[in-house]
Amino acid sequence: MGGPRRPGPAGVALATVTALAVALLGSCARDDGDTGPAGGRTTVTIGTFGVFGYKQAGLYAEYERLHPDVTIKESVIERNDTYYPQLLTHLAAGSGLSDIQAVEVGNIHDVATTQADRFEDLSRARGVHKGDWLDWKWAQATAAGGRTIGLGTDIGPIAVCYRKDLFQKAGLPTDREHVGRLWAGDWQKYLDVGRAYRRHAPSGTVFTDSAAGIYNASIHGYAERYYNRRGRAVYRKSPAVRASWRLAVQAARGGLTARLKQFEKPWDQAFANGRFASVACPPWMLGYIKEKAGPAGKDKWDVAAAPRPANWGGSFVTVPRAGRHRAAAVALAVWLTAPEQQAKLFDRQASIPSTPASYAMPLVRDARNPYFGGAPTGRIFAEAARNIPTLVIGPKEQQIGTAFTDVAIPQVEQQGRSPRAAWKAAQKEIDNAVDE
Repeated sequence: MGGPRRPGPAGVALATVTALAVALLGSCARDDGDTGPAGGRTTVTIGTFGVFGYKQAGLYAEYERLHPDVTIKESVIERNDTYYPQLLTHLAAGSGLSDIQAVEVGNIHDVATTQADRFEDLSRARGVHKGDWLDWKWAQATAAGGRTIGLGTDIGPIAVCYRKDLFQKAGLPTDREHVGRLWAGDWQKYLDVGRAYRRHAPSGTVFTDSAAGIYNASIHGYAERYYNRRGRAVYRKSPAVRASWRLAVQAARGGLTARLKQFEKPWDQAFANGRFASVACPPWMLGYIKEKAGPAGKDKWDVAAAPRPANWGGSFVTVPRAGRHRAAAVALAVWLTAPEQQAKLFDRQASIPSTPASYAMPLVRDARNPYFGGAPTGRIFAEAARNIPTLVIGPKEQQIGTAFTDVAIPQVEQQGRSPRAAWKAAQKEIDNAVDE
């Protein structure tokens, strides 16, 4: 889910650790099973990027109560673009690894195809049943030889979060079902609503936060984006890329965006200041909005269905074979990602499960978010999740996407460069990162 972790169900990470700290945590890693310290307790270390929410939701504490011989220690790096290169370095060295390492969806293909032998095959773990996960989620972490190196945590089905008060002032409907029908089926209709908003926009506000957000929301609704099913890079001529690029350019040049870069301080401040009226909104965004908009935003925000089903974000937990406590780590990874725990995490952190059985559980099925006007977030996001296409993930997925969202689109939106020049800049950036 590079920015912060997918970027994280509850917003920014609680702490940032340096590469040295990560190395120190695993500097004595050895391949000797589960020998615990002299006191008889086993400390299982977990390395994540951003806020996964397990600690905040009380799941670590619950597991420790159920397993008095286990202590869980989590290390967090705020941004995945810092975390992932360090993970690759530690994998190559065979040291410095936590017992459990998180992997973001944009990196899972790379890990599964080039590093699978360095991880435990979790498909063989006790208590793991392939059918518990969405088919496409399970497939993303499965290598060609059949090894499944990661268990799916959350996913990122997209909705749209919007400010009811600003919509009302602009003469637009505010009821979430009505709002969803305005743009149902097509992100182009979302921009049409934006143009209607602009005609009567409250002073100092715009329709949405960023063109990159629109690009991400659109591109993740296509099965084939940067790679085709044969594994070939197709980003230059991909219909998904072209369509999403056109939407982003329209928004940027049409005055529909606040020209902000997501997950930077001005973006955070814009939530608090009511600068924009809507944002493409995976479930992890709910906690972020609540944190940044604060008490003043309560009942002003609501959630409506997105124009098309799409998935933006999501992660996996893996168990490196060079970890110190592999058996204990596997047991914890299986427990954390079981449908029951995924439902609890949704209830407490708004992370949508990748296990469909969770959707029928009351914690998900009946969930309403009081901050967002009592929106039935469990139903909205579960319906979106069921209709997400099976996404084709390629080896340089993240680098290609970042070239568009962090390089090319800001050139159009913030610097006023022509779309043609910005497109060429993205291609140059990709060519430097991708070997075709």
